[in-house]
Amino acid sequence: MTPKSREGDREENAAGGPGRRRAPAGAAVLREDVTEAIRGAVFAELAAVGYARMSIEGVARRAGVGKTAVYRRWRSKLQLVLDLVSAVAVQGLPAPDTGSLEEDLRLLYEVTSRALRHPVAGQIIPDLQAEAARNPEIAEALQQALREGQYSVASGIVRAASARGELSELDGTDEDLALDLISGPLYWRSVVVRSPLPDGYLDLLASATAAALREL
Repeated sequence: MTPKSREGDREENAAGGPGRRRAPAGAAVLREDVTEAIRGAVFAELAAVGYARMSIEGVARRAGVGKTAVYRRWRSKLQLVLDLVSAVAVQGLPAPDTGSLEEDLRLLYEVTSRALRHPVAGQIIPDLQAEAARNPEIAEALQQALREGQYSVASGIVRAASARGELSELDGTDEDLALDLISGPLYWRSVVVRSPLPDGYLDLLASATAAALREL
């Protein structure tokens, strides 16, 4: 353990400082800056070595803390990654509300495209997808993240367009298809095929998706 790591652990073990309420004897004070440093280190480690080779030791070293600081927050590597996926899902995507179906779709695609083009996202998402095929807990976490993130925003766009009369009211099956139409093509192009988007692609995709939704 490095001197910096030992110092971080001592600070968390301390019962508090000036102006802080003293924690019960023996209790660890979980500092938020340490927690955020660990989360950032997890992103970096996943991008650098992938889930299979990622270790608590590597995360702690990158975050500049001791392993104890990590284990106080998460019981295992799996729990750490599941928490990270859930936290990203909770942050969610901004819900467009322009008053136009096509414009809402275009704004959603712009935000999503920027996120998927991020180098870290481009490395982490395919790796976790591959791991999900072997690990049901990761698969479930990714599905939940998709429902709470992209699908939640897409569902809001569909409901708003229906309320404005731009789309028909959709039943369960048609709504599922609508969400797939909204979320699938850009994800396929950016994450699976990993092909650059030509100029005007997002505008064309928004127009084509809106036209397809009106046919449901």
